[in-house]
Amino acid sequence: MPERPQIVVAAGILRDAEGRILIAQRPAGGHVGGCWEFPGGKLDPGESPAEALVRELREEIGVRVELATPFMAYRHDYPERSVELHVFIVERYTGDPRGVEGQPLRWVSVAEFPTAGLLEADRPIAEELARQPPLSRS
Repeated sequence: MPERPQIVVAAGILRDAEGRILIAQRPAGGHVGGCWEFPGGKLDPGESPAEALVRELREEIGVRVELATPFMAYRHDYPERSVELHVFIVERYTGDPRGVEGQPLRWVSVAEFPTAGLLEADRPIAEELARQPPLSRS
C-alpha cells in the first residue's frame, strides 16, 4: 500500500475578550469541506511552523500575530493523508479577524466544541483546551 501524503500544518488559537475561541469553516468543495477548524494552513517549503502561522493568519483572517507560543504538536492520520499539526496559542494580535477568502468565522466557547462540527484532526486540540484553565486575550 502506498504511503499517505504527509501534510504539515500550523494552526492558531485566538481568543476574544470573553475567552471564546475562533474557528473557521472549510470550503465546501475541498477535503472535509464544511467542517470547522482552528485557523491556519500548510507550511510552504523551507518555512517553520511559526512562520507559517504568521503568514496563514494574515492571509486567511487578516490579523497580524504579535506573540504566539507553541501549544501542542501531533499527527493525525486520515485514510488518504497524514497531517502533522503544530498548534500555537496566539497571545497577542492586531486586526479584527474576518474571512478574507470568504470563509465563515465564529467565536465559540470551549463548552461548545463537542457540537461545533470540528474536524476530526482538530478534536485533540479541543480536548486539550478543555483541560486548560481559561486564558484571556491581552
